[in-house]
Amino acid sequence: MEFTYLPNSELKVSKICLGTMTFGNQNTEAEAHSQLDYALERGINFIDTAEMYPIGGNAQIFGSTERHIGSWIKKSGKRDQIVLATKIAGPNRGMEYIRQPLDFSKKSITEAVELSLKNLQTDYIDLYQMHWPERVMNMFQKRGVQELDTQWQDNISEVLTVFDSIIKEGKIKNIGVSNENPWGVMKFLMESEKHGLPRISTIQNPFSLLNRLYEVGLSEITMRENVGLLAYSPLGFGFLSGKYLNGMEPHYRMAMFPNFKRYTNENCYKATKLYKELAEANQLTLTQMALAFVNRQKFVTSTIIGATTLEQLKENIDAFSVELTPEIISEIEKIQELIPNPAP
Repeated sequence: MEFTYLPNSELKVSKICLGTMTFGNQNTEAEAHSQLDYALERGINFIDTAEMYPIGGNAQIFGSTERHIGSWIKKSGKRDQIVLATKIAGPNRGMEYIRQPLDFSKKSITEAVELSLKNLQTDYIDLYQMHWPERVMNMFQKRGVQELDTQWQDNISEVLTVFDSIIKEGKIKNIGVSNENPWGVMKFLMESEKHGLPRISTIQNPFSLLNRLYEVGLSEITMRENVGLLAYSPLGFGFLSGKYLNGMEPHYRMAMFPNFKRYTNENCYKATKLYKELAEANQLTLTQMALAFVNRQKFVTSTIIGATTLEQLKENIDAFSVELTPEIISEIEKIQELIPNPAP
């Protein structure tokens, strides 16, 4: 297992991060514990979750992912062996059952941190992230911004001030953003520098063969400013396993959660077919090529992988031993030029 440091910290994290959004819905508590055990056996020490998980959540299962991780921490006694990341949910996503109001006010952040600490059965969170911005902007199927969210009032300095207080209490160690754009990242960095407030360590955004929008603006910013990308959906919500090319089965994630339609448009099918042919022509599986491509990027601190079975988890971890040749990279770039970023 390769390791690196979480930017602006002394935390050593594995280059593979275990994503847990299936725990509590697609995976039982026992299955969640098995995945955590196996991940640690393979050298993974970085675990990512969120208060809103599991995916496909509702008021009845809200928070069960964190609770499954918490029961594993209590049972295993291995809290000191992992770097634990979680997230506060922002507004605009139809999840009002989480809290009212769903924002980044001092009250909301404090309540969210306390609930995550309780669910995770821990005294501290290593990395606390804002799951998506308060403002409406270009994320989830949108490539750009056409107009500004005039309802949002800039409160980034106030948000950082709240985090400063919670960090000083020892309840969180580092902070990060997620589903952010270049303006948001720079604004957080500028406000922290201007007021001597905590600096964001990471950004958790999608990055895969089907979505390389991160390279437009964000990659230069984060490399120059030492903000690490935690790349999520490196397999495009499972689409880059190639299985969807043979049809949609009822148990597939896309069938269970059709709101993730950004991965199922015509161009995704076209691009995925080309990537699969390229991988197989080089004696690789599409999964191996897709994960190896993300892992090789200089701006990626850690790649978040998830699975519903131990077999899938093993395959995903094994893929990180693959190194892509310059010839394969050249062919990947040709496909990207032909069908750029079909899954924003």
